[in-house]
Amino acid sequence: MTTADITARHKLLDGKVQLYIRAGSPHWQCSCTIAGRQKRTTTKEESLARAKDVARDWYLSLLGKYRQGELREGTPFTKAADQFVAEYGAIMEGERNAHYIKSQSIRLRVHLIPFFGDKMVAEITPGLVQEYRAHRMKTGVARDGKTPQRPARNTLHQEIITLRHVLKTAERHGWLPYLPNISAPYKASGKVSHRAWFSPEEYKQLYKATSDRAKNPKRERWRSACEDLHDYVLFMVNSGLRPDEALRVEVRDVEVAIDGPDKQRILHITVRGKRGVGYCKTMPGAVLPFQRMVKRHGYKPTDLLFPTIQRELFNTILDELGLKKDREGNARTTYSLRHTYISFRLIEGADIYQVAKNCRTSVEMIEKYYASHIKDMIDAGAINTRRPKK
Repeated sequence: MTTADITARHKLLDGKVQLYIRAGSPHWQCSCTIAGRQKRTTTKEESLARAKDVARDWYLSLLGKYRQGELREGTPFTKAADQFVAEYGAIMEGERNAHYIKSQSIRLRVHLIPFFGDKMVAEITPGLVQEYRAHRMKTGVARDGKTPQRPARNTLHQEIITLRHVLKTAERHGWLPYLPNISAPYKASGKVSHRAWFSPEEYKQLYKATSDRAKNPKRERWRSACEDLHDYVLFMVNSGLRPDEALRVEVRDVEVAIDGPDKQRILHITVRGKRGVGYCKTMPGAVLPFQRMVKRHGYKPTDLLFPTIQRELFNTILDELGLKKDREGNARTTYSLRHTYISFRLIEGADIYQVAKNCRTSVEMIEKYYASHIKDMIDAGAINTRRPKK
């Protein structure tokens, strides 16, 4: 609205309320500032005297709501959240995985907005964030009629990261004077943990079971799915790909090459994952499963190598073998095949830096989650030394 649009203007209550009429409209409009925000409405009156009464009552009702705490100063959390989602999606498109970008808005919609939605960004304090952590620990998700489970530590960590992104967005736009400290007030557990994997003996049980199921499926129509699962298990344990990376591998991304000190046939794979494009050189054991998949399905270069993962069948076989959980109670999933690859490479004495590069991760991650439980990484000769006796 510009000054040229207004044909008449009046002030009420010492200038706190403005009455004006726009060109082309017979009704008087009114405006005021409450809680630091501009408010406007129409009086729906053509008479100036009646419009003044309506504007006065409207202002006093807003003032009463403000004094009762119903109207608060500042920027709503929902506005900052919408701004973050719009900016993040536009700026990070092509830089981060599309599923990861979408997960930010899902966390906001499902968890953060229901808790912080009625707050202003300036009202989000470290204490309120700690209340959110406690709230999430008490309101887990119940699946299949079972007792609600608390969210995993990493799940809650990702939600706090999304919350921090929203608050940083508000700070950049001047809606928040400073970014509060929302780090966890209590020290995280220093216990050494490891990822669920298959020991050499357990892996031997697994691939024998998938091989037997591929040769003798319980239903003939399931033969192709059983064969695909067997090749998938062999391919993953010999390549170390993440399950989501394997789902994106096309036939044209894979090349059979002669490589390594023994000049064996291996696969060179162009991997597209959560951090963009990477590269992987597999073990020789990944070649035959790859060739069988291409031959069995008659793939074209642009076809996906593993368009689906037979997770239900995979879990059924694990249950039959009693391998669904490791001794610490960690559930084994298709991701455990990647952990098995990394563990096997460390057992065989592979260079940890080269393993990290080939798996598109960091040495720190491998040392934290894998090397901690590989006894073969410990040099007994370096430990069991003794001083020569005099």
